[in-house]
Amino acid sequence: MKISKVIIFILIVLAFGAGVYFKDDAVRFYNGLGKQVQGFQKTDIGQTISEVSKQIFTSSPLNVGGVEKNVVLLQSKIISETNLQRQENGNLPALVENAKLNEAASAKAQDLFLNQYFEHVSPSGVGPGDLAQKYGYDYIVEGENLILGNFSSEKEVVQAWMDSPGHRANILNNRYTEIGVAMIKGIYKGQTVWIGVQEFGLPLSTCAKLDVALKNQIDLETAQLEILSSQIDEKKNQIDNTNHKSAPYNQMINDYNQLVIEYNSLAEKLKKDIIIYNDQVNIFNNCVAGI
Repeated sequence: MKISKVIIFILIVLAFGAGVYFKDDAVRFYNGLGKQVQGFQKTDIGQTISEVSKQIFTSSPLNVGGVEKNVVLLQSKIISETNLQRQENGNLPALVENAKLNEAASAKAQDLFLNQYFEHVSPSGVGPGDLAQKYGYDYIVEGENLILGNFSSEKEVVQAWMDSPGHRANILNNRYTEIGVAMIKGIYKGQTVWIGVQEFGLPLSTCAKLDVALKNQIDLETAQLEILSSQIDEKKNQIDNTNHKSAPYNQMINDYNQLVIEYNSLAEKLKKDIIIYNDQVNIFNNCVAGI
């Protein structure tokens, strides 16, 4: 009888102890262990691809010298003679005169006289592509021919270019569709000469335009994603170094989980935006390559 009472007493003590143990577990669960941090891993969102580089073709400027002649050389006839050479050498399409390329050509010729140099790149570092864009000509391919000397006709000017392999290649380049020309008479190194400039171009509008606003949005979203990633790392560090029984613990987990949700949502949107933009770039690049 006494043994039974002892056994019963022991069972009661064990039950009470177990109750306290389970109660402590319940309290710990309530105070924080019940709230779980969401698993987080940086998302591989991919990268935007680049459009193919713009191309610029030039050849060493051609100085042919010669004695001054009493002639007037016309821009329009230089264009006509150029297109005649294209027709006779491969039956290439005629180049269409472009006002912006005319302005760029004129500006180049005047700058050569003003600063007394004869190069494709100015002393201040402005090249043919820079000049074309300055006058509002956005291009895929651009080229420039320069000539200096005295001539008897526009045909002689163009023939001098055709006799030079690099300049000939520019005139017969089948990628160009437009042209601008300047023929200006002035003083160069103490001599009266003509300077001729041909600006060739394939306009950017030939191929589908890229969505600049979308690219800017992608750059902004990428920066925002990096900020969220840093905030998540910082919040996780705070959680790891905070007593789970403290009052702020649960709120920290809530904040952390919310940041993870925001990150995942933005990452998913960014991935889709990058896919859309890269599709545009591929279409553009294929267009350029196919012209």
